[in-house]
Amino acid sequence: MVKAYAVLWCLTIRLLQKFYLTQYFRLKLNLKIKDIHKQMQITTLSKQKAFGGTQGVYSHQSESTQCEMSFSVFEPHKAQTEKCPVLFFLSGLTCTQENVTTKSGFQQYANQAGIIVVCPDTSPRGTDFPHEHDDYDFGSGAGFYINATEEPWSKNYRMYDYIVHDLPELIEHHFPASLEKCGIFGHSMGGHGALIIGLKNPQKFQSISAFSPIVAPIQCPWGQKAFNGYLGNNQSLWQSYDATQLILNGKRSPNSILIDQGSNDNFLEEQLKPELFLNACLNKEQPINLRMQEGYDHSYFFISTFMQDHIQFHANNLSQ
Repeated sequence: MVKAYAVLWCLTIRLLQKFYLTQYFRLKLNLKIKDIHKQMQITTLSKQKAFGGTQGVYSHQSESTQCEMSFSVFEPHKAQTEKCPVLFFLSGLTCTQENVTTKSGFQQYANQAGIIVVCPDTSPRGTDFPHEHDDYDFGSGAGFYINATEEPWSKNYRMYDYIVHDLPELIEHHFPASLEKCGIFGHSMGGHGALIIGLKNPQKFQSISAFSPIVAPIQCPWGQKAFNGYLGNNQSLWQSYDATQLILNGKRSPNSILIDQGSNDNFLEEQLKPELFLNACLNKEQPINLRMQEGYDHSYFFISTFMQDHIQFHANNLSQ
């Protein structure tokens, strides 16, 4: 009789354990689903008609940066009836999504080409680490599109993951985007971001271009300061976020890379050094079109002058 009760007690304990474990994992799953749903939510901050399409600004909670991020999306008129190719534009030091959205005039050309253009911010926002806001070339507005490994930056400064994973998933969820036809371009620090992200993810970003990019950050003051602060002394990590080194190490884009560089750019010789990337591409037979534009500087006057060429360049690549 005692033995029967013991067996019954053991069975009861096992059933209770299984029940509570099931409830625990069900609760964990529900919390995970709620978390994913929260991350996929967006808030519309503004929306205007522009050149026949729609220019909107939005915000959302990012898993990668662990903060609220804002971004802009231009939807061409064509997006009302079908899915469209997508272009991501990465901005430079000190910028937000607003600079290129309001200054470059890309909307007219994107509407003509039937391309969605997405413009993210340049760093996490809302954090307040020591010295985060002291310098224009490090910290806020200067995320460099890498995943930081050094404290305190490593929790939030994960702009590489944000651009490669978070934002495309969000765009696909909320907009009529055809992510199998996707390109990336940018300016200065954003040109660096476009090059490294495109080269490291050629199946996701089939088309790459840049205005005045930082092509060899491990060989210029801007890059050395950022990499030392975000990545520490790990030189292999430094090289993995350097476009020139990526080409030399065998990374490629499936299409030719377009770069426009102004000859009167104040940062040309010390920070940008396009000849380093050009030589690496020629050495590794990566097709490249580096156009030195006589008399142009580093400003949005330069970017807006050649924006139509870049939109058309990507439209041609993404139509193949």
